[in-house]
Amino acid sequence: MSALGHYLEEEGLATVAISLIRPQTENTKPPRALWVPFELGRPFGPPSDAEFQRRVVVAALRLLEREGGPLLIEDFPDDDPRSQPDPDWRPPFAAAPGAGLEAEVQALETAHQRWRQQHRRTTVGVSGLAIADAAHYVAEWLQHAPESPREGFSAPLMLRFAIDDVKAYALEAAAAGTARPSSKQLGDWLWNDTETGAAIHALRAALLHSEDARLKLIAENFIVPGARVRASP
Repeated sequence: MSALGHYLEEEGLATVAISLIRPQTENTKPPRALWVPFELGRPFGPPSDAEFQRRVVVAALRLLEREGGPLLIEDFPDDDPRSQPDPDWRPPFAAAPGAGLEAEVQALETAHQRWRQQHRRTTVGVSGLAIADAAHYVAEWLQHAPESPREGFSAPLMLRFAIDDVKAYALEAAAAGTARPSSKQLGDWLWNDTETGAAIHALRAALLHSEDARLKLIAENFIVPGARVRASP
């Protein structure tokens, strides 16, 4: 996007970028950029905080009034207010350790219903499967490579979509209620303390040895965030 900014400016269109990685922005040298100290994927700050997000947008647009360059980078002064853990947050009920992914998804149903009632939306559904079926499909992969449950979609692609659904389902269920957990709190819970996280970690480790290039690509890049990848034993 920084390089694109130069092309747009050559055509007479003023641009400003929002940067999440300052060294990268310094190297690519956009005409104007606002660096924000937020986690990747949240360039405007925390979700559901319209006032804070507006402050970020206004700060970026005000760079258009500034003179100087050709490289102008300004730092946003405030951290994400949701980056600190909420001491009042408690994980939702989940199945007992060892009960398995499918049992845990079932145990999270009430919490996830509460999330949907609160927010009137969900990011679950990319697989096109009911969540119980998505969990079952992921669990099957721990035993063998099943066929795709949807015509027109390959089994590796459906696996990726099903994993996305069970992750989103667990995280939304965990965020239901009045507490406002940080993304780190939610991530620590998902990847360290749940059957969902354990199943996905195990599946990634197994698929890295697959002879199917598509499965290896998915395992390496798409199912576990890089910061959560466990070192090989």
